[in-house]
Amino acid sequence: MLRRGFQIGLVWALAASAALGGDVIERVVATVNNRPILQSDWDEEVRYEAFVNHRALSSLTAADRKAALDRLIDQELLRQQIKEDEQEGMLKSSSPNLETSLQAIRKQYPGADKTAVWQADLQRYGLRQQDLVRHIALQGRLERLIDVRLRPTIHISHSSIESYYQQQLLPELRKSGVRDVPLVEVSPKIEELLTQRRMNELLASWLHDLRSQSDIRMGAAEPSVSQP
Repeated sequence: MLRRGFQIGLVWALAASAALGGDVIERVVATVNNRPILQSDWDEEVRYEAFVNHRALSSLTAADRKAALDRLIDQELLRQQIKEDEQEGMLKSSSPNLETSLQAIRKQYPGADKTAVWQADLQRYGLRQQDLVRHIALQGRLERLIDVRLRPTIHISHSSIESYYQQQLLPELRKSGVRDVPLVEVSPKIEELLTQRRMNELLASWLHDLRSQSDIRMGAAEPSVSQP
Protein backbone atom coordinates (compact mmCIF):
# COMPACT_ATOMS: atom_id res chain seq x y z
CA MET A 1 0.00 0.00 0.00
CA LEU A 2 2.86 2.37 0.83
CA ARG A 3 4.50 1.62 -2.51
CA ARG A 4 1.23 2.37 -4.36
CA GLY A 5 0.89 5.71 -2.59
CA PHE A 6 4.52 6.55 -3.34
CA GLN A 7 4.02 5.83 -7.05
CA ILE A 8 0.98 8.12 -7.24
CA GLY A 9 2.84 10.86 -5.42
CA LEU A 10 5.74 10.45 -7.83
CA VAL A 11 3.46 10.97 -10.84
CA TRP A 12 2.27 14.27 -9.46
CA ALA A 13 5.80 15.34 -8.50
CA LEU A 14 7.20 14.59 -11.95
CA ALA A 15 4.46 16.64 -13.60
CA ALA A 16 5.35 19.63 -11.47
CA SER A 17 9.13 19.21 -11.77
CA ALA A 18 9.09 20.36 -15.41
CA ALA A 19 9.04 23.91 -14.10
CA LEU A 20 12.62 23.51 -12.89
CA GLY A 21 13.81 23.26 -16.47
CA GLY A 22 11.71 26.17 -17.66
CA ASP A 23 9.25 23.90 -19.50
CA VAL A 24 5.49 24.29 -19.51
CA ILE A 25 3.95 22.47 -16.55
CA GLU A 26 1.56 19.67 -17.46
CA ARG A 27 -0.86 19.60 -14.56
CA VAL A 28 -2.26 16.22 -13.56
CA VAL A 29 -6.00 16.58 -13.00
CA ALA A 30 -6.63 12.95 -12.02
CA THR A 31 -4.93 9.58 -11.72
CA VAL A 32 -6.66 6.29 -12.51
CA ASN A 33 -4.78 3.31 -11.07
CA ASN A 34 -1.58 5.36 -11.27
CA ARG A 35 -2.27 6.44 -14.87
CA PRO A 36 -2.34 10.26 -15.10
CA ILE A 37 -4.97 12.32 -16.88
CA LEU A 38 -3.39 15.63 -17.82
CA GLN A 39 -4.85 19.10 -18.05
CA SER A 40 -4.26 19.01 -21.81
CA ASP A 41 -6.20 15.73 -22.06
CA TRP A 42 -9.15 17.35 -20.29
CA ASP A 43 -8.98 20.50 -22.39
CA GLU A 44 -8.94 18.49 -25.60
CA GLU A 45 -11.83 16.26 -24.50
CA VAL A 46 -13.96 19.33 -23.77
CA ARG A 47 -13.13 20.84 -27.15
CA TYR A 48 -13.72 17.58 -29.00
CA GLU A 49 -17.11 16.96 -27.40
CA ALA A 50 -18.18 20.53 -28.14
CA PHE A 51 -17.06 20.16 -31.75
CA VAL A 52 -18.82 16.87 -32.50
CA ASN A 53 -21.98 18.10 -30.76
CA HIS A 54 -21.83 21.40 -32.67
CA ARG A 55 -21.78 23.46 -29.47
CA ALA A 56 -20.01 26.77 -29.06
CA LEU A 57 -17.21 26.68 -26.48
CA SER A 58 -18.71 29.77 -24.87
CA SER A 59 -21.91 27.84 -24.14
CA LEU A 60 -20.21 25.20 -21.99
CA THR A 61 -20.91 25.19 -18.28
CA ALA A 62 -18.90 23.98 -15.31
CA ALA A 63 -21.17 20.92 -15.27
CA ASP A 64 -20.31 20.21 -18.93
CA ARG A 65 -16.60 20.36 -18.10
CA LYS A 66 -17.00 18.13 -15.05
CA ALA A 67 -18.96 15.60 -17.14
CA ALA A 68 -16.15 15.57 -19.72
CA LEU A 69 -13.61 14.75 -17.00
CA ASP A 70 -15.85 11.97 -15.69
CA ARG A 71 -16.01 10.51 -19.19
CA LEU A 72 -12.22 10.68 -19.46
CA ILE A 73 -11.95 8.69 -16.25
CA ASP A 74 -14.43 6.13 -17.55
CA GLN A 75 -12.51 5.91 -20.83
CA GLU A 76 -9.27 5.25 -18.95
CA LEU A 77 -10.92 2.52 -16.89
CA LEU A 78 -12.21 0.84 -20.05
CA ARG A 79 -8.90 1.33 -21.84
CA GLN A 80 -7.23 -0.60 -19.05
CA GLN A 81 -9.81 -3.36 -19.54
CA ILE A 82 -9.00 -3.44 -23.26
CA LYS A 83 -5.33 -3.95 -22.46
CA GLU A 84 -6.12 -6.81 -20.09
CA ASP A 85 -8.49 -8.49 -22.54
CA GLU A 86 -6.05 -8.20 -25.43
CA GLN A 87 -3.26 -9.70 -23.34
CA GLU A 88 -5.49 -12.62 -22.37
CA GLY A 89 -6.68 -13.12 -25.95
CA MET A 90 -10.28 -12.28 -25.08
CA LEU A 91 -10.41 -9.26 -27.39
CA LYS A 92 -8.99 -9.08 -30.88
CA SER A 93 -7.87 -5.71 -32.13
CA SER A 94 -10.01 -4.24 -34.90
CA SER A 95 -9.80 -1.17 -37.12
CA PRO A 96 -12.90 1.05 -37.03
CA ASN A 97 -13.92 2.83 -40.21
CA LEU A 98 -12.25 6.11 -39.34
CA GLU A 99 -12.94 7.85 -42.64
CA THR A 100 -16.70 7.20 -42.49
CA SER A 101 -16.93 8.53 -38.95
CA LEU A 102 -14.78 11.54 -39.79
CA GLN A 103 -16.93 12.41 -42.78
CA ALA A 104 -20.09 12.14 -40.65
CA ILE A 105 -18.66 14.78 -38.30
CA ARG A 106 -17.48 16.93 -41.19
CA LYS A 107 -20.94 16.99 -42.76
CA GLN A 108 -22.27 18.79 -39.67
CA TYR A 109 -20.38 21.90 -40.76
CA PRO A 110 -21.64 23.72 -43.87
CA GLY A 111 -18.96 24.18 -46.50
CA ALA A 112 -16.57 21.82 -44.75
CA ASP A 113 -16.12 19.85 -47.97
CA LYS A 114 -13.65 22.64 -48.79
CA THR A 115 -10.35 22.11 -47.00
CA ALA A 116 -9.90 25.75 -46.01
CA VAL A 117 -13.36 25.93 -44.43
CA TRP A 118 -12.85 22.64 -42.60
CA GLN A 119 -9.49 23.73 -41.21
CA ALA A 120 -11.02 27.01 -40.05
CA ASP A 121 -13.80 25.11 -38.27
CA LEU A 122 -11.24 22.97 -36.47
CA GLN A 123 -9.09 25.95 -35.54
CA ARG A 124 -12.03 27.68 -33.89
CA TYR A 125 -12.05 24.80 -31.41
CA GLY A 126 -8.29 24.51 -31.10
CA LEU A 127 -8.32 21.09 -32.76
CA ARG A 128 -6.52 19.32 -35.61
CA GLN A 129 -7.93 16.60 -37.83
CA GLN A 130 -5.52 14.09 -36.27
CA ASP A 131 -7.09 14.88 -32.90
CA LEU A 132 -10.48 13.85 -34.26
CA VAL A 133 -9.06 10.67 -35.77
CA ARG A 134 -7.45 9.71 -32.46
CA HIS A 135 -10.73 10.20 -30.59
CA ILE A 136 -12.70 8.26 -33.22
CA ALA A 137 -10.22 5.37 -33.08
CA LEU A 138 -10.46 5.18 -29.30
CA GLN A 139 -14.24 5.30 -29.43
CA GLY A 140 -14.23 2.39 -31.86
CA ARG A 141 -12.05 0.31 -29.55
CA LEU A 142 -14.23 1.10 -26.55
CA GLU A 143 -17.40 0.20 -28.44
CA ARG A 144 -15.81 -3.09 -29.48
CA LEU A 145 -14.94 -3.90 -25.86
CA ILE A 146 -18.45 -3.08 -24.65
CA ASP A 147 -20.04 -5.13 -27.42
CA VAL A 148 -17.87 -8.19 -26.77
CA ARG A 149 -18.30 -8.02 -23.01
CA LEU A 150 -21.98 -7.16 -22.70
CA ARG A 151 -23.96 -8.18 -25.78
CA PRO A 152 -23.65 -11.97 -25.21
CA THR A 153 -25.26 -11.58 -21.77
CA ILE A 154 -28.45 -9.99 -23.15
CA HIS A 155 -31.57 -11.77 -24.33
CA ILE A 156 -34.58 -9.78 -25.52
CA SER A 157 -37.77 -11.82 -25.35
CA HIS A 158 -40.47 -11.75 -28.02
CA SER A 159 -42.92 -10.47 -25.40
CA SER A 160 -40.66 -7.48 -24.73
CA ILE A 161 -40.47 -6.71 -28.44
CA GLU A 162 -44.24 -7.00 -28.83
CA SER A 163 -44.84 -4.85 -25.75
CA TYR A 164 -42.63 -2.08 -27.15
CA TYR A 165 -44.40 -2.36 -30.50
CA GLN A 166 -47.89 -2.08 -28.99
CA GLN A 167 -47.23 0.46 -26.25
CA GLN A 168 -44.66 2.78 -27.82
CA LEU A 169 -44.09 2.36 -31.53
CA LEU A 170 -47.69 2.17 -32.75
CA PRO A 171 -48.89 5.17 -30.66
CA GLU A 172 -45.95 7.22 -31.97
CA LEU A 173 -46.70 6.26 -35.58
CA ARG A 174 -50.37 7.10 -35.24
CA LYS A 175 -49.62 10.39 -33.54
CA SER A 176 -47.37 11.31 -36.48
CA GLY A 177 -49.99 10.28 -39.01
CA VAL A 178 -47.85 7.42 -40.32
CA ARG A 179 -49.45 4.13 -41.29
CA ASP A 180 -49.03 1.13 -39.02
CA VAL A 181 -46.24 -1.25 -39.93
CA PRO A 182 -46.41 -4.99 -39.25
CA LEU A 183 -44.51 -6.23 -36.20
CA VAL A 184 -42.55 -8.68 -38.31
CA GLU A 185 -41.04 -5.80 -40.33
CA VAL A 186 -39.78 -3.83 -37.36
CA SER A 187 -39.04 -6.63 -34.92
CA PRO A 188 -35.25 -6.74 -35.63
CA LYS A 189 -34.95 -2.96 -35.15
CA ILE A 190 -36.93 -3.07 -31.90
CA GLU A 191 -34.77 -5.93 -30.66
CA GLU A 192 -31.60 -3.97 -31.36
CA LEU A 193 -33.04 -0.85 -29.70
CA LEU A 194 -33.92 -2.78 -26.55
CA THR A 195 -30.52 -4.48 -26.64
CA GLN A 196 -28.76 -1.10 -26.78
CA ARG A 197 -30.83 0.16 -23.87
CA ARG A 198 -29.91 -2.89 -21.82
CA MET A 199 -26.25 -2.53 -22.77
CA ASN A 200 -26.30 1.07 -21.53
CA GLU A 201 -27.71 -0.12 -18.20
CA LEU A 202 -25.09 -2.84 -17.90
CA LEU A 203 -22.32 -0.42 -18.89
CA ALA A 204 -23.34 2.02 -16.16
CA SER A 205 -23.25 -0.80 -13.62
CA TRP A 206 -19.89 -2.06 -14.90
CA LEU A 207 -18.33 1.40 -14.72
CA HIS A 208 -19.68 1.82 -11.20
CA ASP A 209 -17.99 -1.43 -10.20
CA LEU A 210 -14.73 -0.48 -11.93
CA ARG A 211 -14.67 2.86 -10.13
CA SER A 212 -15.30 1.23 -6.76
CA GLN A 213 -12.45 -1.24 -7.37
CA SER A 214 -9.96 1.34 -8.69
CA ASP A 215 -7.67 3.94 -7.18
CA ILE A 216 -8.95 7.26 -8.56
CA ARG A 217 -7.49 10.51 -7.28
CA MET A 218 -8.65 13.94 -8.34
CA GLY A 219 -6.68 17.15 -8.78
CA ALA A 220 -8.00 20.68 -8.51
CA ALA A 221 -7.53 22.13 -11.98
CA GLU A 222 -10.02 23.72 -14.37
CA PRO A 223 -9.89 23.21 -18.14
CA SER A 224 -9.01 26.28 -20.16
CA VAL A 225 -11.44 26.06 -23.07
CA SER A 226 -11.68 29.66 -24.16
CA GLN A 227 -11.71 30.44 -27.86
CA PRO A 228 -8.22 29.76 -29.32
